[in-house]
Amino acid sequence: MSRGRPAGLRPAWLAAGVVTVLAAMVLGLAFGTVSLPPGGVALEMLNLLPGVRVDSGLTEREIAILTQLRLPRVVLGLLVGGMLALAGAAYQGAFRNPLADPHLLGVASGAGLGVTVAIVLGAGAGDGMTSLPIGTPAAAFAGAVGAVALTWLLGAAGGRDRSPATLILAGVAVSAFLSAAQTFLLQRHVESLREVYSWLLGRLSTAGWHDVLVILPYAVITSAIVLAQRRELDVLTVGDAEATSLGLHPQRSRYLLIIAASLGTAAAVSVSGLIGFVGIIVPHTLRLLAGPGNRALLPLSVLFGAAFLTLTDLLARTAGGDAEIPIGVVTAFLGAPFFVLILRTSKAEPT
Repeated sequence: MSRGRPAGLRPAWLAAGVVTVLAAMVLGLAFGTVSLPPGGVALEMLNLLPGVRVDSGLTEREIAILTQLRLPRVVLGLLVGGMLALAGAAYQGAFRNPLADPHLLGVASGAGLGVTVAIVLGAGAGDGMTSLPIGTPAAAFAGAVGAVALTWLLGAAGGRDRSPATLILAGVAVSAFLSAAQTFLLQRHVESLREVYSWLLGRLSTAGWHDVLVILPYAVITSAIVLAQRRELDVLTVGDAEATSLGLHPQRSRYLLIIAASLGTAAAVSVSGLIGFVGIIVPHTLRLLAGPGNRALLPLSVLFGAAFLTLTDLLARTAGGDAEIPIGVVTAFLGAPFFVLILRTSKAEPT
């Protein structure tokens, strides 16, 4: 089994990922409506470490902007980006489909419907800066998990030995149904249209550490499960029959990966809205640069996905001048051409 075994995570790539995350974090903290010196920002971040005390040269006002306003948003972007990229890599490996992404199983549509219901039922119960009801994350998570369960049950209609393509088609059908239900609900409650629309475009605005604390436990659980399954995911790429002969239970491993990836995606969507294409852009770029082995691809997807969304959020905050561009719009501009490229290059690949 050693022959042809995918390479593991090389120290050079791990170091590159960590450096990229740190650089993206400093840039995200330094630039915005008020620009701060990147060197001073980096030094001030060192002051957050226990026992470290250096003079960053920043004023009290600049330190308040850095630690109270920008730092929670940047950390949230790191978590959301890491989860979406990790989920995309896991879905693509589990389904052996290069077009799979975190929205594949209806997670986005289910979360969108959950948020719509929360806004309609909790109108006027907003939580300040986000103006969304306090129960929005829980509603989005419930909707996303319900969508995954519905997709799973619909895929089971094809029998016990259903193929990955069956679940993909089931996810498309569930997404269409839930999107239609969301549209119908919005037509009945037009007064909530603006709030829902703002959320659907994707956002990382946060009034503090609340959203970070909401997503953190799910991020830890998802990362632990998916990264623990990275060797099994490499075995799944050779096909179910070969994987079974090697002692692996393909369906069990695949469903564990799907559930874990959906858990992380649902948590990310619940606090950030619908941010697409991160789960396609990051894993595919890493496959081209670092190789297809999941033992390296999955941890690198977390790091580079976190950096990618942080830099994308920086672009969304600064490119539009005084008006912030929704981050989902920016990722769509970047991701749509990338998706077309993948579609063209995957035509010759076996499904």
